[in-house]
Amino acid sequence: MYTQPIQQLIRAFTKLPGVGKRTAERYVFFLLKSGKKDVAELTLALKHVIESIKTCAQCCNFSDTSPCALCTDTKRSQQHICVVTHPQDVVVMERVGAHKGTYHVLRDTLQTDAPIESQHIKLTELFQRITTEPLELILALNPDISGETTMMYIARVCKKEYPHVKVTRLARGLPMGSDVQYADDITLQNAFMHRI
Repeated sequence: MYTQPIQQLIRAFTKLPGVGKRTAERYVFFLLKSGKKDVAELTLALKHVIESIKTCAQCCNFSDTSPCALCTDTKRSQQHICVVTHPQDVVVMERVGAHKGTYHVLRDTLQTDAPIESQHIKLTELFQRITTEPLELILALNPDISGETTMMYIARVCKKEYPHVKVTRLARGLPMGSDVQYADDITLQNAFMHRI
């Protein structure tokens, strides 16, 4: 139906999260209609990202320097590491401004259907960071099944191998403006357990 270069670009777009075949087709034809200048600008931006962005050797976040600006900031506590799933989570935490320490980006959470060794998650790097210094790990992962599994695994390993590390997690409970009568059982139970 479409020429081979168009089909190849559609396939490339479908690899992006949340992009199906129809959306990929819309992207391709939008770019074709936009003209060469817009396509060249997008190509240049992608090339620049690929060439200049690297993984921070300390926190595993994406940055143009390694170690990144957050890890080298002398005003930040090196004793408190907030563990998050995605680089975008760091931006959210920084926007809130409550965390004054450093971060560790796992890049994924543990999947229960595969052995830990085969998963692309930055756990080894996290455990290497906490070998000597007494510190606190603040687990700020999503409270879904894979997030809970990952937090339980980290807490279990720390208790066994790194007892000097205090492991905490974000408090959970009723969100501001919600109604108690509409809260699910787990949320209500957490609200009671973590009450202030």
